[in-house]
Amino acid sequence: MPPTTSPHRSQETGAPENRRHATATLAAAVLGFFVITLDATIVNVALPSIGDALGGGITGLEWVVDAYTLMFAALLLSAGALSDRVGARRAFAGGLSLFIVASVACGLALSEPALIAARAIQGIGAAVTMPTSMALVRQAFPDPARRARAVAVWAMGGAVAAAAGPVLGGLLSLASWRMIFLVNVPVGLITLFLLHRTEPSPTRPSPFDWIGQITAVLAMGGLTFAAIEAGAAGFSAPQVLLSLGVAIAALAAFVTAQAKVAHPMVPPALFRSPTMVVATGIGFAFMVGFYGLPFLFSLYFQQHGLSALGAGLTFLPMMLFSACLTPLSARIAERTGPRVPVIAGLVLLAAGAIALALVPASLPVWASALLLIPVGTAGPLVMPPTTALLLEHVPAEQTGTAGGVFNTSRQIGGALAVAVFGALVSTPAGFQHGLRVSLTLAAVVALMAALAAPGLGRSRAA
Repeated sequence: MPPTTSPHRSQETGAPENRRHATATLAAAVLGFFVITLDATIVNVALPSIGDALGGGITGLEWVVDAYTLMFAALLLSAGALSDRVGARRAFAGGLSLFIVASVACGLALSEPALIAARAIQGIGAAVTMPTSMALVRQAFPDPARRARAVAVWAMGGAVAAAAGPVLGGLLSLASWRMIFLVNVPVGLITLFLLHRTEPSPTRPSPFDWIGQITAVLAMGGLTFAAIEAGAAGFSAPQVLLSLGVAIAALAAFVTAQAKVAHPMVPPALFRSPTMVVATGIGFAFMVGFYGLPFLFSLYFQQHGLSALGAGLTFLPMMLFSACLTPLSARIAERTGPRVPVIAGLVLLAAGAIALALVPASLPVWASALLLIPVGTAGPLVMPPTTALLLEHVPAEQTGTAGGVFNTSRQIGGALAVAVFGALVSTPAGFQHGLRVSLTLAAVVALMAALAAPGLGRSRAA
């Protein structure tokens, strides 16, 4: 029997792919990406039901969302490095298994603290699953053109999950809010079955960067905690200022450690590529809008008297446009070049946010739902080309690490959007004022990313 790294090496030297294994790999990666993305959005419309059942105020409900995204973002860097060290397939299986177990714990939680703790464990599992799914696609499709199409399919899993989350959350909440977590179990088990049909992954053994991981967790935890607490206690509250101080100090320690340790979690050489830098910024900016706006409008629609299901259904037009456009994103990029759809998608995202900020509060719900369509359309235009360019411009042996960095920026954007927007709509100025300020911020961040997007694909990593 050949060694475990031989299938990957033969693909990289141009030998024909094993299509059966490649198809199974892509299916597992898509389902894994789908289920972990779903859990970041499916919870939003069920928050009022969770609050009624378990108690707690808006800060506690924000932590139900952010406990997941916090651990997800904080551990993605280490998860990416772990993928390169132990092999993407093994890491993917471990992360997804932990995610399934934590989903059961969420579904059985009897108190808000127990649910938040289980959500944090879900986030750990998701952190390992996300970059390893990208690495699996990179290994199974070494040809850039076929890889770009595979990335478009992979991205469709995330796009459909993000858009379908509110609808599916509303439907499952008709039975019980607990079902929004328990639905992960059968999907996860199917994914693990498909994973057994994939090729073994190559490994790159090297020491683990504990200093980098600890400082990254402290930086992300301090920043997100400060943003969430600011909504309840104000930005000048002692605990908020202390958390920000911890985040800044930890970030400085992280950057210093990465430059000095022998085996850094994030090799500084990765950022010699303009594509890596710009893709990281785009990932952050995109998720500010793509996660932040559904969070805001899940609350907004239910404030206007809609049930959880009704609020979820208002996202259906956005979901349909995203699902229909995603399979075409690779071909659009092939015809126009990848930077054109990325810029267009970010501009669309900004335009949708500005339009929603300018309309009066009396606007009918159906009209607000239509104005969310540009947000959904932005997803397939921005993420697949950006991801494909990133995978093309980093060394194959650092795919997991690069994916960890890229997805960390995405999750930081999503976590901070929920935290900051939640704080803004909770201020004495009122929900409507906070909503408009939040939408304006999302638009500005998206436009800044659009201005940087021409830097994508300028050079390869050394």
